Amino acid sequence: MIKPHRIDIHHHILPPEYLKSLANIGITTVTNISFPKWDPEHSLELMDRQGIAITITSISSPGIYFGDIEFTRNLARICNEYSANLIKKYPERFGGFATLPIPDFKASLRELEYALDTLNLDGVVLLTNFNGKYIGDPEFDELFLELNRRNTVVFIHPDIPPKEKLPNLKLPSSVLEFVFDTTRAISNLMHQGIFKKYPKIKFIFAHAGGTAPYIAWRITFGNKRLIKQFKELYYGTALTATRNVFQSIIELADPSHLLFGSDFPFVHEIKIKEMIQGIKNYSEFNEQTRLAIEQENALLLFPRLKSYL
Repeated sequence: MIKPHRIDIHHHILPPEYLKSLANIGITTVTNISFPKWDPEHSLELMDRQGIAITITSISSPGIYFGDIEFTRNLARICNEYSANLIKKYPERFGGFATLPIPDFKASLRELEYALDTLNLDGVVLLTNFNGKYIGDPEFDELFLELNRRNTVVFIHPDIPPKEKLPNLKLPSSVLEFVFDTTRAISNLMHQGIFKKYPKIKFIFAHAGGTAPYIAWRITFGNKRLIKQFKELYYGTALTATRNVFQSIIELADPSHLLFGSDFPFVHEIKIKEMIQGIKNYSEFNEQTRLAIEQENALLLFPRLKSYL
């Protein structure tokens, strides 16, 4: 058996207490689809079969905020301590992004300090919007200031806008809204000046930046300074490792800013295999570039992982 080598920066966990807490307030689905079954063993088995050495885990949509701030603060702590315990049990296989109790920004700063300094998590996950309030809005500035001071890796995962803003289409809302919401978030961050103001934050955007690579000129109106900002961001490959996506993204960003992602357990293993094959089959990537996407680029962001490979 070949030793796993991939680093998966887009890998979700569903802690039992998280699912129980959501069920207690009537939430049993994400974008109208039931939560998949998950436990650490499911992840480890998938990782071994697909050559994934280490995953950086995160809480996905729908997140932890549903109107009750105390509920949100408590659930953030539960999820972060679960992630830290997972790393403690399997230090050579897992890392973790911290979840913050937004929109309580004072509590978020406290939780950030605890998650990074005490729990030693690897960065932060933010959703694209929190009940319709998009990251990049001025009220996020104090949080971004601290993330910048700490040179934090921030993984941006999509969420859907509030239900009343969604079109009534006969397909899961995540199919279109996830990529569109990622694009909204990138556009808002860019035009609010966040990327320029906080250059030490290392932003990773899920799903290759949504639709942003394809409409970059429209978002920037061809402004070369803004186009350059696209090149400084990082992009995950989950659900996007196909020829047409790679052709667009490498016109915008160097392959050194692409990172392997699986989106497990929300994406079936069959599709993860197809994504791995998509990286392997793209003719513009040589073996060195493929290794960079699957491992070396992530090691530059998470150097502590080198000792486990």
